[in-house]
Amino acid sequence: MKERGRPKASIKELPDNWQDEVLKLYAEGASDVEIKALIYQWRGSFSNDLWDRWMDEEPIFSETIKVGKLFSQQWWEKKGRKNLENKDFNYTGWFMNIKNRFYNDWRDRKDLDHTTKGDKVSIPVISFFDTEESED
Repeated sequence: MKERGRPKASIKELPDNWQDEVLKLYAEGASDVEIKALIYQWRGSFSNDLWDRWMDEEPIFSETIKVGKLFSQQWWEKKGRKNLENKDFNYTGWFMNIKNRFYNDWRDRKDLDHTTKGDKVSIPVISFFDTEESED
């Protein structure tokens, strides 16, 4: 039976040089959001669902994005390495970018519970002051 409706969007809709443009932006430290916005500009529409589908179903797209992310991370890491002795370099901003872009670590503090698995713990109250006088 023939499918009805609009045909599935394909990377064939992208400009001929799309891979070069995407990799060029990533090589300047671009994020996925910037790449999605570029594709939106090319197509006139774009969604996160389509991005995910192309990552799953379009090997050329998926590999281009993976290589691009590698280029982006290299750009950011090189910025930090090249500025080790630069007192004016904003290491806090650089660190936050690296951490959040490449290590998915938006929180500075992690609450880990290795013992109770989420169960409440009752802690006995210990008084340091005896109410009775001790005999010595």
